[in-house]
Amino acid sequence: MKKSALTLVLIVNLSFILGCSHNAQDFSHSLIHPVLDRILTSGEIRVGTAGSMPPLNMTTKDGEVIGLEPDIAKAIADAMGVKLRLETMPFSELLPSMEEGKIDMIMSGMTITSRRNLKVAFVGPYLTSGKAYLTKIQTITAVDDVTTLNSSDIKLAALEGSTSQEFAETVFSNATLMTVKSYDEGVDMVIRDEVHALIADYPICVISVVRFPDKGLRSVNTPLTYEPLGIAIPANDPHLINWTENFLLSLEGSGALKELKTRWFENPTWLDKLP
Repeated sequence: MKKSALTLVLIVNLSFILGCSHNAQDFSHSLIHPVLDRILTSGEIRVGTAGSMPPLNMTTKDGEVIGLEPDIAKAIADAMGVKLRLETMPFSELLPSMEEGKIDMIMSGMTITSRRNLKVAFVGPYLTSGKAYLTKIQTITAVDDVTTLNSSDIKLAALEGSTSQEFAETVFSNATLMTVKSYDEGVDMVIRDEVHALIADYPICVISVVRFPDKGLRSVNTPLTYEPLGIAIPANDPHLINWTENFLLSLEGSGALKELKTRWFENPTWLDKLP
C-alpha cells in the first residue's frame, strides 16, 4: 500500500510539474509574441487606417475601404491565413488605438519619424512621399522659397496629428493654421476658399487635382520634403515585426508591390467609386 501510494503521489506531482511547464511555455510565448499570437488565435488581423487618403486609402460610395494600403493589408492577411478587418478612424486616433491594443498595425500614409519610432516599430518604407500644397492660387505653387508664405495673411489647413501639421507649424509659424480630422475636410476647405492652401502628402494633392477637375485646384510639381511611409507595429512583438519585414521584402522583390502602385497611382479608374 505504501509503495502504491508513493507511486500515485509521484505520478500526480509529475503531471502537475509537466502541466505547469506547458502553461509556463504558453504564457512565455504569449509574452514574447502577444500581438502575433492574438492574430493567429483569433484568425483575424485588425489594421487601422483613416480611409480618407486617396490613393493610399479611401472609402467608396458603398462604404468599402480601398486603395494601395488596403491591398497590402489584404496580402498580409492572406499570407498569414487570417481574415482582414480594416478599422477606419481619424488619423490622430490611430497611434493611441494601437497603443491601447484596439488594432494590430497601422497602414495610413504614416511617415516614419524618429519621434514616432520611440513608441512604435516601423516596417518599410513601402512608399516614399513628401509634403506639397493643394491650392487654387497660382502664385502659391509658383513660389520657389516656401518661407515667403510664412505670413499672418495666409490661412492653411493640415491633418491633425500628422507630419503635415508639424511641417506647417515649423515652416509657417506666422500663418494661421487650422487642423482637420480628414483630408476630405481639408480639400473641401480649399474648394470653398476657407483657407489659402492645404498642406498634405504629395499623392493626396495630385489626386485631388485630378478628382475635382472643375474646381481650379493646383499643386506643386515635386514634393517639398522627404517622407518615408511605413507600417506601424507595436514595439513589443519582435516576431510580428520580423515577419512583416520579410513579407514586405518578398512583396517588393516579386514585383507585386510595383504592380499595386501602378494600379492605384497610374490608372485612377477607381475615382468613379468615390463619393
